[in-house]
Amino acid sequence: MAFAVLSTLDMKLFGVRASLGWTALLTCFSGGNLAFGQGFQAREVAAEANANTRYVVEAVQISGESGLKLSRTLQAAFEQLVGSHFDPAQLSEVSRQMRRELHLKSVTPHLIRGSQPDMVCIDFEVQRRAVVFDVTLPKFLYHSKQGWSAEGTASTTVARYNRLTFGLVSDGGTLTERYAGSAVSYENTHVGTDRVHLAFEFDQLHQQWNRATLMALNRDPNDPQTYRDRRNFQPSITILLARPLILQAGGSFQQLQMQPAPGSTEPDRSANALFATLRYHRIFEGSNQTQQVAVDYNIRSAKRAFSSDYAYTRHLWGANYTLTRGNQTFQDDFTAGFLTGQSPFFERFVVGTNSLLRGWNRFEIDPLGGTRLVHNSVTYRYRLPVLTGQVFYDAGALWHGKGDSGIRHSLGVGVSRSIFTLAVAFPVREGRIDPVFMVGMNY
Repeated sequence: MAFAVLSTLDMKLFGVRASLGWTALLTCFSGGNLAFGQGFQAREVAAEANANTRYVVEAVQISGESGLKLSRTLQAAFEQLVGSHFDPAQLSEVSRQMRRELHLKSVTPHLIRGSQPDMVCIDFEVQRRAVVFDVTLPKFLYHSKQGWSAEGTASTTVARYNRLTFGLVSDGGTLTERYAGSAVSYENTHVGTDRVHLAFEFDQLHQQWNRATLMALNRDPNDPQTYRDRRNFQPSITILLARPLILQAGGSFQQLQMQPAPGSTEPDRSANALFATLRYHRIFEGSNQTQQVAVDYNIRSAKRAFSSDYAYTRHLWGANYTLTRGNQTFQDDFTAGFLTGQSPFFERFVVGTNSLLRGWNRFEIDPLGGTRLVHNSVTYRYRLPVLTGQVFYDAGALWHGKGDSGIRHSLGVGVSRSIFTLAVAFPVREGRIDPVFMVGMNY
């Protein structure tokens, strides 16, 4: 699975589960600006030093710059503003968070009258720093069973619509293997229209295999062989079909340098596949609550006709429902996968990670990964003045073809501040308690 540096309309890196798809809270395009909530009225609030909590925030907008990519944490901060009472301290905190995460020179919030009395809209006027590269760290996470995982990117925009990105990654918690390497990508965000994006990506990745995986392969030689290096070239096109519906399609042309047994040789293999992803996202706003629905479907298919040494079809479904009322948020995530044919390891499903069946060790469940996946996660969050607390419950199964699915459960608690999260998860099973600790940034 390719290492992808995401645009506004792209999915998360290495999407074993595409987190929420495209910038999940983006609800409308207002004059080229990003807007959250209802449309803006073109009426400024007269210099209201006396603005207080009697005002309710109707909508939030970003103006001044285009092409900004918002983290999940920043999206959640915007979502929490909409529908809440105006709070100057909260507004200042969100402005500081925007400057820090988006590497902006300045963020100036303006109040605009809403469509109803005692309602206001907030316009964050932003200005980029005069720098060539925008450097981000989308992942820097420690998992007590899997070690460190980190991703870093540096990107620049040329002639407004052309974006060049270079990235480095070392990830031990997403696939069957740990992988490390680099990625270079080019994206045109305006192919005749803002509704069409065209991208090209090249990845060079090196693999390391866990001892449990190698031992399991010795017991079952019919499983796929391991590989040392993986190179991927991936062209893709993204089309905004309608405001809540996005289609992404392309090809993934991968070369695998195999890892033969000592004293033998093994030729390189190719895994060439076509893929398509359809994503739907909608926000429903009420007087005192916000509901979000996000659904996505991804299919990848490799055929001998594509000069591929592997022939397989991989389906992945995801659905998310989020309800926010005041300081409280309830979230339900569902993921299901189905894989047929002969595929390389990076296409197999994995649980016992930092997002699926948290608390379990994935090498204990199945060190070779699986071809069938069902998983559901329920999370409750409560926002405090300084921290946000959360509790979560995961249930899932991973298996091959017919047989016992082995449903497993886990429970966890955590706290977060801005993009930093600390969580502990416990596998639900008989015997000793063996918790898993996760700390860092992952969005």
